[in-house]
Amino acid sequence: MPILVPMSLESFGGFAAKTVASYAEQNVLSGRWPPERALECAKAEHERLLPQGMATPGHFFFEIHDAEGTSTVGGVWLGLTEKDGVRMAHVLDVRINEEHRRQGHAKRALLALEQFVRSQGVHTIGLNVFAHNTGARALYESLGYSVTGLINMQKEIGCLDA
Repeated sequence: MPILVPMSLESFGGFAAKTVASYAEQNVLSGRWPPERALECAKAEHERLLPQGMATPGHFFFEIHDAEGTSTVGGVWLGLTEKDGVRMAHVLDVRINEEHRRQGHAKRALLALEQFVRSQGVHTIGLNVFAHNTGARALYESLGYSVTGLINMQKEIGCLDA
């Protein structure tokens, strides 16, 4: 049974809504965005990345099925880009439904995604992960992902008393 199945337009609406809400929440938790503007910022970023929605060229959406192929347990969003003549894949979201987490579905999906990426003639796959998401970081590291660039840092120093 295939693990990744092209996402239906019907499923995309719910997946996109969860992606936007989660991205807003994660940016608040990381200290990047204030809570009162987070959802607005996440929606704007989503629209910038997907101006044609699911039909935006270079973007692929898959439903993640369980090992038996009997139910959809989540979804994944992949983008393909080219920079300086080098094609690269980037995982923009991996979403496992709450009741199916911690059962190996994300790992199986990411491994299956590697096969898809290779079939597109791409030999590099990247992703971003929030530093506070230790579970996701551990999963990605177990699959061979490593830090490749900038690490953002900040320090809370409080406010001056008047």
